[in-house]
Amino acid sequence: MRTLEPLRSLIPGDGRPLVCPYCYSRFTERHIRFRCTGRPGPKGLMCEPVEDDAIRAHLGRRERLPPVFAADGRRAHAVCPACSAATGMQVCSTCHAQLPVNFGRIRSRMIALVGARDAGKTVFMTVLIHELMNRVGSRFNASVGGSDDHTRHRFHADYETPLYERSRLLGATRRTGVTREPLVFRFTTQRRGLYGRRPQHTLLSFFDTAGEDLTSVASVEANLRYLNSADGVILLLDPLQMEGARRLVPTGTRTPPPGRVENRPLDMLGRVTDLLMSRPGAANRLIRVPIAVCLTKIDALHGELDEGSPLHRPQPSAPFFDESDSQDVHAQVRQLLHRWDGGGVDGHVGNHYRNARYFGVSALGGVPDEGNRVRGGVRPYRVADPFLWMLSQFGVIPSREGP
Repeated sequence: MRTLEPLRSLIPGDGRPLVCPYCYSRFTERHIRFRCTGRPGPKGLMCEPVEDDAIRAHLGRRERLPPVFAADGRRAHAVCPACSAATGMQVCSTCHAQLPVNFGRIRSRMIALVGARDAGKTVFMTVLIHELMNRVGSRFNASVGGSDDHTRHRFHADYETPLYERSRLLGATRRTGVTREPLVFRFTTQRRGLYGRRPQHTLLSFFDTAGEDLTSVASVEANLRYLNSADGVILLLDPLQMEGARRLVPTGTRTPPPGRVENRPLDMLGRVTDLLMSRPGAANRLIRVPIAVCLTKIDALHGELDEGSPLHRPQPSAPFFDESDSQDVHAQVRQLLHRWDGGGVDGHVGNHYRNARYFGVSALGGVPDEGNRVRGGVRPYRVADPFLWMLSQFGVIPSREGP
């Protein structure tokens, strides 16, 4: 297995670029800005809230907030020049989103989640994060939570509650005519050091794309510039968009409408590849960004798998990424791609990517009914596998050969 190039460290004050987990702009720690608290300063002066045009333009929020001012972002606190009140609220210099605590001293990982319309991106992301917060978190003795109040509220109200408490399928993601905001989480484990155990924090930024945003190179570049900052890509491909698989699904299975060329898995993969190849230093080299290629809705095709297929196995439960199991799944999915897609996807991946892995997943574990209700509740199958593989590549969780 090829390994990633050494990951750069974000050392405070070293001048290397940080990446905002909300708008994906780059800046150095010195250029982090501060937001006034809005409370009276030592002389009784107080800054009034105003509508923040940057937050509205980049994140789609209309909020009245105390003003933002420039100061040395390498320091934890600054004094507002207007009211003289001290503040420790650091914000991005571009979008003015409040940055997570200790930003710049915590590794940030940008996970790009992409796929065509009807590939199930929103449901996949919701189930993945729920699994990380619960079953997977327990498996790795890790805690996962929103890095800010806005993410915590949005995830619970707009994603988790409809799917898990109301058993209703989430609606399709709207196209980026209105700017959408990523969900940013903190993944915390413990590691041993010279002075005992200490927490290891990793920021994870997820941006759920609309299918229409990936129908052309132009729309990708205009709406999904976050791909340029991605540390890893999870690409969801719907096998029911592959002619070889559509013919095999049981009668009555809900399938996406055929005929839209831009939704074909190989075309979707090609557009993502084009953008990744445009990154600096990518010319005439295999793409270094690790990519997890996932066949979704694998439950609809379980009947076509051999009895001994690794895709019939349960997800491993040991507190490490099981490399042997993953390689078995990779080989099985590669065979399925050749059987269902004619090998086009596999050939493209092999010729363009240095570090790729195949997965078969099901976010729901079954097909929703005609009213988009999830009968019997959510029963995910291997949804966390591609994400855990990526964390193992980043060195966040251990990886080893299973029994």
